[in-house]
Amino acid sequence: MTDPLQTHAIAPTLVLRGPGAWARALPSILALGRRPLLLGRSAATFGLRQQLAVDLERAAGRPRISQGLRDCCEEDLGSLAAEAGQAGCDAVIAAGGGKVLDAGKLLAHRLGLPCITVPTSAATCAGWTALANLYTPEGAFLGDLALDRCPDLLVFDHDLVRQAPSRTLASGIADALAKWYESSVSSGSSGDGLVQQAVQMARILRDLLLLEGESALADPQGDAWVRVAEACALTAGLIGGIGGARCRTVAAHAVHNGLTQLAATHGNLHGEKVGFGVLVQLGLEEQLAGNRLAAQARRQLLPFFRQLGLPTDLEALGLAGATLEDLREVCRFACRPDSDLHRLPFAVGPEDLLAAMVGAAADRHPA
Repeated sequence: MTDPLQTHAIAPTLVLRGPGAWARALPSILALGRRPLLLGRSAATFGLRQQLAVDLERAAGRPRISQGLRDCCEEDLGSLAAEAGQAGCDAVIAAGGGKVLDAGKLLAHRLGLPCITVPTSAATCAGWTALANLYTPEGAFLGDLALDRCPDLLVFDHDLVRQAPSRTLASGIADALAKWYESSVSSGSSGDGLVQQAVQMARILRDLLLLEGESALADPQGDAWVRVAEACALTAGLIGGIGGARCRTVAAHAVHNGLTQLAATHGNLHGEKVGFGVLVQLGLEEQLAGNRLAAQARRQLLPFFRQLGLPTDLEALGLAGATLEDLREVCRFACRPDSDLHRLPFAVGPEDLLAAMVGAAADRHPA
């Protein structure tokens, strides 16, 4: 049965994409704010943000560059809000990866300022969505927050994104693939037409990524790269916007959230942990529900993930030295009462999850 009234923050007000999108976006950015806080995090992309600031200044803007973000955590958000207020900032530009984009959206939401997202990789769809993940200062996941709207402007400049390491695109592919494996479960038997359509979009997205993912990584100048990068950073966000809460995360992201509780996994990208979580979710469906399609899907994904250099077992995630109690900590967090993992149509306990994590890369075959 469909709820009588639902709200959907479906998409950014304006999306500019393609080569040179940043330069074309400057008038739109300055129409939103002439004194933006230009938010970043990684030292590796600091030079890129300096160039963005120069471009803004040449267009008569007065940006303030901030590197005060360690993580998307309350401690950093508080100091950034104070910095923006003292500098008289009238907009927030988040230029970076997923945590920068989430922090920028959340900061703009709390300050009531326009939000501009400029992804510097295709590793997540965070530049699109009206959601933000909150972490501890040490990088452990705490929870996610729904915002009242998507960004006012998303600038997906192919020239900027192509500068990112290929690992980020592989991670984005894993994160975007989860849209199908999770939404097809979380949507349940929904009779909501938008939800049904979003799930079918997720299926088409999966097919594109499986068909063209390797080609995209092999040739960043090719057409496949454009289709795959935009699928990861844009289409995946659109699917979540159209489908709403019934079309989002299940066990794959719950596993990610649990893994972040261990510092040893913090060197892995978001999508790398989510991709491993997809394998774990399929293993749960296979072992606890006897789902042969899940077994087939897991066997299909294993060689694909390996070809892309994605982690498929605990050792590849940096957990070769993890104790049994460490892994149980991950599983207890992932199985918290409010966890998205419980959107699976069968009960899962921490020991079930532990067995699925240990056996995620096992090449099992049906009897």
